[in-house]
Amino acid sequence: MNASNRLGSAIRPAFPVRLAVAATLAGSGYIHAQLYLAGYRFIHVVGALFLLQASAAFAVAGLVLFTAPVLLRAAAAGVALGALAGFTASRTIGVFGFTEHGLTPAPQALLSLLLETGTLLLLAAWQATARGRRPAAPSVP
Repeated sequence: MNASNRLGSAIRPAFPVRLAVAATLAGSGYIHAQLYLAGYRFIHVVGALFLLQASAAFAVAGLVLFTAPVLLRAAAAGVALGALAGFTASRTIGVFGFTEHGLTPAPQALLSLLLETGTLLLLAAWQATARGRRPAAPSVP
């Protein structure tokens, strides 16, 4: 194996890590799409946001399966953080007049929290591992 291949394999994550990130993102997207179809589509502005989150989660999940540059990992984190922020806002200050309480609707609220948190934890571990394996730059004589 030449130096270029070793460098690429040291930085490139294993497929199971990419698959896990894609699965958690797709799971979150599925839940948001399911809730959209179950009636959230009729909630002013919030319905469109649920559809946007589902679409973004599915798109980013699909891309992560094939490649995972830093920008795409940041997009994955953004999708998960956006969903968590919306969840928090809907239970505290409200989102465009829409509020929910606790972990309703059940079980989707809890599953969504777990999947989005899982996405962020996987991405954090992935980034920490990638930094730890990155070879030092060669010194110039």
